[in-house]
Amino acid sequence: MNQNLQTILDFIQQSEHLSEEEKTALTKAAKEADRALTISEFKLERTEKVKRTTAILLEETIEELEQKRKSIEETNDALSKSLEELKATQAQLIQSEKMASLGELTAGIAHEIQNPLNFVNNFSEVSRELLEEMQEELDAGNLEDVREIASDVIQNLEKINHHGKRADGIVKGMLQHSRKNTGEREATDINVLVDEYLRLAYHGLRAKDKSFNATLETDYDNSIGKIEIVPQDIGRVVLNLITNAFYAAPLPPEGGFKNQSQPHKPTVWISTKKNPPSGGRGAWLMISVKDNGPGIPKKIMDKIFQPFFTTKPTGQGTGLGLSLSYDIVKAHGGELKVETKEGKGTEFIISIPIKK
Repeated sequence: MNQNLQTILDFIQQSEHLSEEEKTALTKAAKEADRALTISEFKLERTEKVKRTTAILLEETIEELEQKRKSIEETNDALSKSLEELKATQAQLIQSEKMASLGELTAGIAHEIQNPLNFVNNFSEVSRELLEEMQEELDAGNLEDVREIASDVIQNLEKINHHGKRADGIVKGMLQHSRKNTGEREATDINVLVDEYLRLAYHGLRAKDKSFNATLETDYDNSIGKIEIVPQDIGRVVLNLITNAFYAAPLPPEGGFKNQSQPHKPTVWISTKKNPPSGGRGAWLMISVKDNGPGIPKKIMDKIFQPFFTTKPTGQGTGLGLSLSYDIVKAHGGELKVETKEGKGTEFIISIPIKK
């Protein structure tokens, strides 16, 4: 029993002024007070243990969040470094005749990378603010709020990781296409390759000429899977055909995409398709690039695959694009065909035997 309560209890028992009933009642009250005090001391001790355990857990959580914050900063630094490396690589590409067309993609690449970079930067800033708010709630002892903030931070880190990987994929993809061509085939997702070049070419042309616009229609066959090709070479072919389609689609009377006075909706269709084995040959990959431009005049149809032949104004084309594209497709054991109607449009079709 508590010493003070024991003193009071002894006083009650020794008092000559209290009746036995009063002594019994007071003794009972003193014992109940002692019991209540004992329970309170137990609860207080348990609360202190919980506080100590919680403090340890919170300290570990803060340390983990700090590590994640540093990881975010390292990710931002890595992305910035990758962007600088990409710019340096592009400068080298311009010096290579075969890779000169990739110089047109600079604006498209920057546009594609800027989107995930913006997400990474924004979520990093929000996460920093949340961590500061968490520290305030920790100091105030609001553990429930701390748990909610920690959940928000985790979600932000997942988003940062997703967009960081997206930017990393773009950088790696372009570095792969810009590296020295070894001529070796690699397992490649053709749908991803085509779609990547489509976006880059479109944004590149938009940056070059703000008046340019075109409707994009895509139809990708998801059953193709990965196929063995030289991705740098096929990427160059796809880029050339898409760029030509964008040039032709606006249907101006004299070529180019400056004059769009006619009531016309420029459209470019891109599709991939896997043709099953037939006629004694295996499966084939078909890539189609179609526009609704003016078409190719019959008088020049026999010349379009000749080196240095171009219908573009001086300084806007080398005349090597279709010639190189034809040679690349042939080197893959395939064919590059063209179907055109004057005043209706043109369709280029790449056919490559599938090797997995």
